[in-house]
Amino acid sequence: MDKKAYKRYSIAFKQQVVREYEAGASAKRLRAKYGIGGTRTINLWLAQYGRECSRYKLMVIQSPDEQNRMKRLEEQVRLLESALAQSQLNVLMLESVVAVADEHFATDLKKTFGPKSFAMPMRTSRR
Repeated sequence: MDKKAYKRYSIAFKQQVVREYEAGASAKRLRAKYGIGGTRTINLWLAQYGRECSRYKLMVIQSPDEQNRMKRLEEQVRLLESALAQSQLNVLMLESVVAVADEHFATDLKKTFGPKSFAMPMRTSRR
C-alpha cells in the first residue's frame, strides 16, 4: 500500500504566498506557480497570516470624533425616515377623510370646495 505524501510548508513560505496574494496575484496562479495542491490552502494561510484575511474587505478608519459624528448622522437619518413615514400616513389619512366627506356631503372639496352641482360663476374682468 502506497502512502500519500503530504507537503509541509514553512511559515516563511506561507507568509510569502500571502504577501504575493495581497499584492494582487490570484490564488489560482499562486497554486500553479508553487505547486500548492489544495484549493482552500491559500485561504487558510490568509486567515492565519494575512491582513484582515482578504484583499477585498472594506476597511474604514475613523477617529473617535468621526465615529461619533457618523452615529449622530445615522440617528438623524432614522428620525427623518420615521418622520417621512408618519407624514405619508397623515397624507393618506387626510385623503381618505376628504373622500368620505365628498361622498357624505355630496361635495368636491378638492376642486370647488362646494356642492358638486354648484358651479362657481366665472369672474369677468371690468374694463
